[in-house]
Amino acid sequence: MPLELVTVPCLKDNYAYLIHDAESGQTALVDVPEVMPILNALEERGWKLGVILLTHHHSDHIQGVPDLVAATGAVVLGARADTTRLPRLDRALAEGDQITVGGETGYVLDVSGHTMGHIAFVFPGSHLAFTADSLMAGGCGRLFEGTPATMWASLSKLAALPGQTLICSGHEYTLSNLRFALTVEPENPALLARMVQVTAARAAEKATVPSLLSEELATNPFLRAGLPQVKAALGMGKASDAEVFAEIRARKDKF
Repeated sequence: MPLELVTVPCLKDNYAYLIHDAESGQTALVDVPEVMPILNALEERGWKLGVILLTHHHSDHIQGVPDLVAATGAVVLGARADTTRLPRLDRALAEGDQITVGGETGYVLDVSGHTMGHIAFVFPGSHLAFTADSLMAGGCGRLFEGTPATMWASLSKLAALPGQTLICSGHEYTLSNLRFALTVEPENPALLARMVQVTAARAAEKATVPSLLSEELATNPFLRAGLPQVKAALGMGKASDAEVFAEIRARKDKF
């Protein structure tokens, strides 16, 4: 059976994610923006948290870790490359390392760029990828620490996953991301349709994440930087994919 996924809204616009294996009863969590919404979600379902998976060191993803560990006894896993900026880890991870939740095995990807040492967790059996602030719904994270080339390489790893993969990103930024995307591809029919859907969802106060990777590939300008039509639209027909990505990211930063 695939892992059960629960999206937990936290803070103003963050998301944490619970993943649960029904057969074993094991439950894991990705990121801890705050504690009470997560404890409430666990209590509602009668689940016991065993593992906390951390994507990167920013406070709005880790600030609840000490209190949640005290409340649940969960073990904490995070990037070996970022141990000095993360809470105390019970297990340090690097790209290619495996993690298990119940009967399913996932693996770690290094998706540095937003921060160096940012990791993603991929569970291929359940078609889940927890990307936090690397690949986001309709966009990608700001480059606070990495270079455009680093982030383009990270996004390219995620783009290579199967199209049915659910991208579980860290924030409710989709509407503003798509508004920017329309400045790059104003006539993209998939993007126009997605904008209508997301606008309606937000008007109804519904979450717009997770999203399908196939939808991101069709509408997210940061994944589409290598396409000839996008390069042409930007007047960068002869530029490298990474150079085009850098231009799109620079424009978004000023949007």
